[in-house]
Parts: sequence; C-alpha cells; structure tokens
Amino acid sequence: MSATLYERIGQFYDSSSSLWEQVWGEHMHHGYYGTDGKQRKERRQAQIDLIEELLQWADIEQAQHILDVGCGIGGSSLYLAQKFDAQATGITLSSFQANRATQRAQAMGLSQKAEFLVANAQNMPFADNSFDFVWALESGEHMPDKVKFMQECYRVLQPGGKLVMVTWCHRPTDAKSGGILTADEQKHLNEIYQVYHLPYTIALPEYEAIARNLNLNSIRTADWSTAVAPFWDVVIDSALNPTAILGLILSGWETIQAALSLGLMQRGYQRGLIRFGLLCGIK
Repeated sequence: MSATLYERIGQFYDSSSSLWEQVWGEHMHHGYYGTDGKQRKERRQAQIDLIEELLQWADIEQAQHILDVGCGIGGSSLYLAQKFDAQATGITLSSFQANRATQRAQAMGLSQKAEFLVANAQNMPFADNSFDFVWALESGEHMPDKVKFMQECYRVLQPGGKLVMVTWCHRPTDAKSGGILTADEQKHLNEIYQVYHLPYTIALPEYEAIARNLNLNSIRTADWSTAVAPFWDVVIDSALNPTAILGLILSGWETIQAALSLGLMQRGYQRGLIRFGLLCGIK
C-alpha cells in the first residue's frame, strides 16, 4: 500500500470518526431498507439489519475467531463478538478508531473478547489460518491492490472458514450492462475517490474472478444496491441538523468536504453507477 494513501485514509478517519459516532452512532456502514429499498426504519436499526441480513445471506450461524477488516470504531466487531460469543479482532488504518473501539469494548464488558489494532489489510500481522470468519464490510474500496487484499483475507482464513466481503463497486462493464465506463461516469467516480480517499473501485464480477483464482469454494455474489441506496438520503437529511453542522465545523475542512459531497454517492446510486457488492466463499 502506498504510504501516502495509507496516511491519508488514516487521517481522514481520525478526523471524521468522532463526528460520525456523535451524529450517526457506532456503525460506520450502509443500512438495509428491504430488497426493494422501500422499508422505512430508524437509521441505526437499518444498519443492524444490514449485519443480520448479511449473516443470513452468507449462512453464518456460528463463529469462534472473527477478523473484522476495516473495523471502524468496532460497531460490527463488537456486535458479532456478542452475537456469537466469539473472539473478535478488528483492524483499521486509523489510530483514533482503534483506540475508540478499545474504549467501547471496555465499556461493554468485552475487553476479553475483542481487540483492535492499527494494521495494513494488505499485509496483516497474523499467522496463516488464524480466523474461521473474515468479515470485510465496506473496506475493499480503500484497497489499492484488490488482489493482494483478497489474498491476505484468504491467507488468514482457516480451512473451512468463511469470507464475507461487502464493498462499493462500479457497475459491470460487459455489453449487457452498458459497456465500458463513459468519460462522465469516470469523472463522477474520480470525484468520489478524491473525497473518500479511494484509489479506485472495480465491478463485482472482477471480485468474483479474483475469488475464483484464490480457489475459494461455494462462491456467491449479490448486488444489494437497491436495498441500501436510501441510506444516503437519510444521512444527507440528518447532516442538516444543528449538532451535525457544529460538529462538521469543528472537525475541519476534510470532513466538511466529505459531508458536502454526500450527494455524489446518492446520485451514483440513482444512475446505477455505484453498486453495493457482496461476495462470500469458503476456504
């Protein structure tokens, strides 16, 4: 991973995570609004529902040693540790996030069940075959080498263990899906990349091809774009309240710029350019 990109991502989440938790809570990911995207629910409940729907989709009924790749402030890690009475390890590029997740684990009485580290997902500090469940919820889009990222997830996964990866994608580029990205689509993506410090995204079929080259078994994929797209409407609405506005001002220009650019993701879903891709497989 480029040291410069590594630092930019870490700094972005160092500066923005406190505001996110203050305004939106501990889950730093999309919510689930039903297969048609029309269910109306409280935002945090929608985020918890996303976790539960993903576990059901991937047929995860138990786990003992969980790795959360891109753990944020420990929302998913701690939820999964409690649900499965499991050991959970979370990694992030942000020292603020790792420290805050550790504090949250202590407050929840889960210090013996969860640990959080600052680590590079493309060069993880874990032995081969360390985890029976690798969970990567909205982190793959940050990876400058998607192949290396998935190779690392595969390496630390135990034989018989399951990988569940959910990531921002762009639309497929086969002829049926509209062919190669247009100049306007690429411009739209580049604006998102700049704001959220993403190197690039790829289409879900490309992730599936990587997974097949890794010899993952029982590979499944799905596109849940319709189910999660309303999340951005909710976030934009909530960003207009006085608490969020004051928090933005105090968080600095980078966080303000990200908030002002929420519409980029909203419009990306509306035009079918941004996709919410799921992949699971067994080692």
